[in-house]
Amino acid sequence: MEPKKLTDTLSVAGQVQPEEVEQLARAGFKAIICNRPDDEEPGQPDFADIAAAAEAQGMAVRHIPVDATRPVEMQKDEFARALAELPAPVLAYCRTGNRCTMLHRAVSD
Repeated sequence: MEPKKLTDTLSVAGQVQPEEVEQLARAGFKAIICNRPDDEEPGQPDFADIAAAAEAQGMAVRHIPVDATRPVEMQKDEFARALAELPAPVLAYCRTGNRCTMLHRAVSD
């Protein structure tokens, strides 16, 4: 998982694994936003596992799933609120990072 920096306070990435969270904390991330619904793909870690690993590192977390039933347009306000409320820098992730990037663009427009 290689984070892509979008702004000084937001980076995006593909799927985060629970064992990678400590590395993210050491890299300076203070919060994680998951934009991926649970059970989207077999073998994907549940958000609860990522959240537990993040909280163990003192990181804040937020789950804002984006899919066909909760598209980017419906989630952009919640994403903007999370960015305003969470300590920065924030790492947002989904399967590839694309949904996170689309949310960032929707919030920035």
